[in-house]
Amino acid sequence: MTLALILLLLYLNFRRIAETVIVMLSFPLALIGGVWILYFLKYDLSVAVAVGFIALAGVATEIGVLVLVYVNQTFEKRMAQGEIKNSVDVLKAVLEGTTSRIRPIMMTVISTVGGLIPIMIGTGTGSEVMKRIAAPMVGGMVSATLLNLVVLPALYAMVLQYRFSRRETVMESDGFLKRIP
Repeated sequence: MTLALILLLLYLNFRRIAETVIVMLSFPLALIGGVWILYFLKYDLSVAVAVGFIALAGVATEIGVLVLVYVNQTFEKRMAQGEIKNSVDVLKAVLEGTTSRIRPIMMTVISTVGGLIPIMIGTGTGSEVMKRIAAPMVGGMVSATLLNLVVLPALYAMVLQYRFSRRETVMESDGFLKRIP
């Protein structure tokens, strides 16, 4: 139900299926790190681990939204200014949008992981359960960050290049070349 709710909220935000699916890919990317750390720590799947993965889904999606929103803003701004003339310009806009969000993304990741590390190394009453909630978050945040800054922009660049090529369909009419939006 959590994933369905996230999917619905993303669709209501972006109003496009492609962006929604691309952002939802951030969760499987985060799962990679979460599963690896569970394997490394030899934790079995439990309710506490599932709660950790649910929390990870929200934070990983937030990172994906940050990347896509700013890439899209940069693309639209450059498009309105007439700076995008070919697929190389699309890639430059994607790179600029992604790099402009590295600091907020890293602040989110460092604060989340930094807050969970004491739980991971703590001992005492309830620490066994709390470690299992925190473990998927720590591992997932590391993989989600790395892959969201590489994979998501690459996928979205392909979507934007496709849209740009469709937007730039040239038709010949009355001997003049005409762009069709």
